[in-house]
Amino acid sequence: MGGLVYYSSASGNTARLVAALGIDAMRIPIRPSDPMPTPARPFVLICPTFADGAGRGAVPKQVIGFLNEPSRRALLRGVIGAGNRNFGATFALAGDVIAKKCNVPVLTRFELAGTDLDIARIRDGLDKFWSTQCLMTV
Repeated sequence: MGGLVYYSSASGNTARLVAALGIDAMRIPIRPSDPMPTPARPFVLICPTFADGAGRGAVPKQVIGFLNEPSRRALLRGVIGAGNRNFGATFALAGDVIAKKCNVPVLTRFELAGTDLDIARIRDGLDKFWSTQCLMTV
């Protein structure tokens, strides 16, 4: 199975979802002065959205910094977007932006910290995704 990398703001919504998944994951730090994780294997990125009403600023600056490093970006295989449905068209927009820029699929989206159903769906989806990735690389 591949890895999991995520960003979670001080609200902790994404961190709570990742903890509930029970999957080892690397966290992109909130503070720019903290060291970035260095994945050693392919990974899926979970990223919340922080867009303004026009969709600007959807991807957190820390995530942009993480993905701007070619060795990390080369290991990205998919993205899971997070957000708040109250923001309408910009819901989970960061996942779409990252997918388009990095040419990887959006695997799914969830709201805030996710529901029990989201957690089960994401865990199952990641298992299926990584088994397909393994088959494709043989």
